[in-house]
Amino acid sequence: MSDDLNRLATWAAPLLAGLGPARRRAAMVQVSTYLRRSQAERIAAQRNPDGTPYEARKPRLRNKKGAIRRTMFEKLRQAKRLRKTATADSATVSIGGRSARIARVHQYGLRDKVDWRRPETISVKYARRELLGFTAADEDAIIDLVLHHITAGG
Repeated sequence: MSDDLNRLATWAAPLLAGLGPARRRAAMVQVSTYLRRSQAERIAAQRNPDGTPYEARKPRLRNKKGAIRRTMFEKLRQAKRLRKTATADSATVSIGGRSARIARVHQYGLRDKVDWRRPETISVKYARRELLGFTAADEDAIIDLVLHHITAGG
């Protein structure tokens, strides 16, 4: 994935350099908006960037009758938590605030306490579920967006 990003960056940098700062920023806003939407859709579909499904939750020891259980990361994919940032030189999508802790644990498959607010709870190794990632379809869409801004006039 890192090689794909570097290849895309080296391809797009000289093309975007010919645009003024305002047009570059407009292109980056469009790229970051696309990426936020595609990441949210992929998280909703419970898929890693390579297309494999997320590892299922472990069964609970105790299920309350009638308890409503959300799908994984239902709130993490909301726009207020999945933040986009764009400047004339970059476009980023990140998970911010208190949600970043949950996202980091799942993104890298780290150990964390089940209830981090209580010190006596057990620590568990979580499965790796890549919340933020870059797919081949994302790369193609970004290329299309950049080319559209370059050919739209200067």
